[in-house]
Amino acid sequence: MFHKEGQKIIFITLLIVGSLFLLIDLIEIPWLVKTLQIALLALLILVLQFFRNPKRHTIHNNAQVISPVDGKVVVIEEVEEKEYFKDKRLQVSVFMSPINVHVTRYPIGGKVLFSKYHPGKYLVAWHPKSSEENERTTIVIENKTFGKVLYRQIAGALARRIVNYAQKEQNVTQGSDAGFIKFGSRVDLFLPLNTKLKVELNQKVKGGESIIAEL
Repeated sequence: MFHKEGQKIIFITLLIVGSLFLLIDLIEIPWLVKTLQIALLALLILVLQFFRNPKRHTIHNNAQVISPVDGKVVVIEEVEEKEYFKDKRLQVSVFMSPINVHVTRYPIGGKVLFSKYHPGKYLVAWHPKSSEENERTTIVIENKTFGKVLYRQIAGALARRIVNYAQKEQNVTQGSDAGFIKFGSRVDLFLPLNTKLKVELNQKVKGGESIIAEL
């Protein structure tokens, strides 16, 4: 299964690869034909794997926060969240490499209180200022059990497009499709200080399934 955000790119890639395969047949150098065919197949496989959207089995629990993306936990720290809460929060950041699944999923179920897009820079995703200066979206969801959770999709040096489906006043389901970040980046979660973390630094997590924290 492939994500809808990749349908156009996949179609164009198939057309290009198919057309070039036909042209390659006109070349009379066997080793060159084989090399070009392998290169084109590698390109097609790369595009397909980038836009893959595997089915995830989310166990819905209003007292838990699940990982919104696939990747590795690169930040766990107490910080001042300046945009929405304007107080101290526990930040957990998950970095996505270009080979990770790039679908974003809702970390909790509930009502969307805030959803805002910010244009910005394209610093590398692990830069300390990327959370505040890069292109990003900020989304806040609330449920009666866990309270308010903020997550932020952040573009990186390669990621040049963030897709966010969350709309203010919308009711969303934990683990469902919340958007897409093209070509790798990171997602920051901002949690209440009394949250019990279930992950540690450098741990690999799976979007829609891995538990990040619980009350």
